[in-house]
Amino acid sequence: MKKNFYHLTMALTTAAALAACQPQKSAISFEHQGDTLTIVHITNPTKYLILPIQESCNEGKVKLVTGSPADMAMDVRLAVDSVEYYVPFALPQGAKEATLTIGRVAADAICWDSIQLADTFNTANTDYYRPVYHHTPLYGWMNDANGLVYKDGEYHLYFQYNPYGSKWGNMHWGHSVSKDLIHWDHLDPAIARDTLGHIFSGSTVIDKNNSAGYGKDAMIAFYTSASDEHGQIQCMAYSTDNGRTYTKYEKNPILTPFDGLKDFRDPKVFWHDATDKWIMILAVGQEMQIYSSANLKDWAYESSFGEGQGAHGGVWECPDLIELPIEGTELKKWVLICNINPGGPFGGSATQYFVGTFDGKRFVNESPKATKWMDWGKDHYATVTWSNAPEGRHIALAWMSNWQYANNVPTTQYRSGNSIPRDLSLYTSAGETYLKSSPAKELLKLRGKEEKKHSFKVDRTYNLDKLLSDNTGTYEIEMTIKNRNAEIVGFQLFNSKGEEVDIYYNLVEKKFAMDRSKSGIVSFSQDFPIVTFAPIEDNSEMTLRLFIDKSSIEAFGDDGRFAMTNLVFPSEPYNRISFYAKGGSYTVSSFKVYK
Repeated sequence: MKKNFYHLTMALTTAAALAACQPQKSAISFEHQGDTLTIVHITNPTKYLILPIQESCNEGKVKLVTGSPADMAMDVRLAVDSVEYYVPFALPQGAKEATLTIGRVAADAICWDSIQLADTFNTANTDYYRPVYHHTPLYGWMNDANGLVYKDGEYHLYFQYNPYGSKWGNMHWGHSVSKDLIHWDHLDPAIARDTLGHIFSGSTVIDKNNSAGYGKDAMIAFYTSASDEHGQIQCMAYSTDNGRTYTKYEKNPILTPFDGLKDFRDPKVFWHDATDKWIMILAVGQEMQIYSSANLKDWAYESSFGEGQGAHGGVWECPDLIELPIEGTELKKWVLICNINPGGPFGGSATQYFVGTFDGKRFVNESPKATKWMDWGKDHYATVTWSNAPEGRHIALAWMSNWQYANNVPTTQYRSGNSIPRDLSLYTSAGETYLKSSPAKELLKLRGKEEKKHSFKVDRTYNLDKLLSDNTGTYEIEMTIKNRNAEIVGFQLFNSKGEEVDIYYNLVEKKFAMDRSKSGIVSFSQDFPIVTFAPIEDNSEMTLRLFIDKSSIEAFGDDGRFAMTNLVFPSEPYNRISFYAKGGSYTVSSFKVYK
């Protein structure tokens, strides 16, 4: 069995506080009915039942019993012989008694001696690899961002969330809010798994015209309910308290698949001015389907897109359809964002996109023979944009992992973070229109003291022995490279343990590459240690921004004309950099490091 990685500290309330808040003492007892069912009796419930987790175990079934048909058992990997960490399970407040059933956990499992009652749960960061300026859940598993919407000065980030462990399961919509896209406040999950199924990905809109009848400016969420019993069906919920809580539509589902369709999910809804209708785009197998509605409840099929277009190595997921400006012109074009798993350029999951026209009924791809990728790393997936973003911006966010190994990365208190937010626009090159992903302007506010500023020539090698005076693994590097005649322009980020990431421009093959095969911990998946590369244009001057944050590197070339996102797990921060040249020399005309 796995060794204990750590224990989250739970502080039980003191006797004095307990006496003040709960006149009667809380108590818990277990009634084992063989190895298949245990009844948990709690008197004077505290706020939480603290559950011990062991990830290698099978899932048990934990259900709070209220007598309602809506009572739902959650899948929890309760510890059998070793406790790795704990998660809280919310109990009803103000009740004198609470009853839970726990199934599929043996009566002699260690969990029964470790389950506790508590009014607090310590979410202080204990994971070495947790990033600083990337959004992560306080604890538990996270994957796709969904329901992104801006309202009343707040960016709402909902996300696929398992509050009962750091592996995929029990899909809820987790919820965080921010005023600046950098600093996030963590709120309670907004939409919980129910008897219709897991709450899969979707979107949220501001109903400015009260189309659905829940009030002007109500927040309307659309999501996929997924279960073996009901399949994948589209549902909606509404919020009148700025997205803190949602009420599920009493007539769900609002849309069901045609007979035989298995993959039918991830509704992205937006208002289309030209046709004065709401549009929904759905991922259906290996195509996208487009629907329209006047009231957000009744939807009519319009068209489908996808056959013979782009990459088809796996299922299409998490669509988005947005209209973007073309830099340097007064023109705009529509972009259909399409996430695919597997089938990415370097294996596993990735984000592709199509550029074209949309008339409210049909999307037409202007380059049907081309496959275009939004990010050229291994760890940028489920990309979607914020609805109702201010200043007409289109701000994208991705899940920063890959389905090939997401459940196995070496973190435990939490799993997965989001990419940095990126502003999207279009540019043209050689008659073709491409998507540009630039780091959001808010990221400039993160910059602290400029630790280093250099210019130097690289004939063969040039070393900077120390990147930062106090290197905690979180910083930004910005550089400008002027090439003379080198064939390879490169550098290595490394540490005293011999761990390194090799990043280079191959100007002969016209590609930018990142090699993380020696980056640190890589053995958890044979699909992890790999070289990723992006096509580049012929430039005598190249700009590069690198965002390094504990366990990730995001590279942006020429203000986002290419982007590359890769996870790394070094045993200590990369604190040195060594530049090298092959086949000639080059000049780094500007090199800056920001804490």
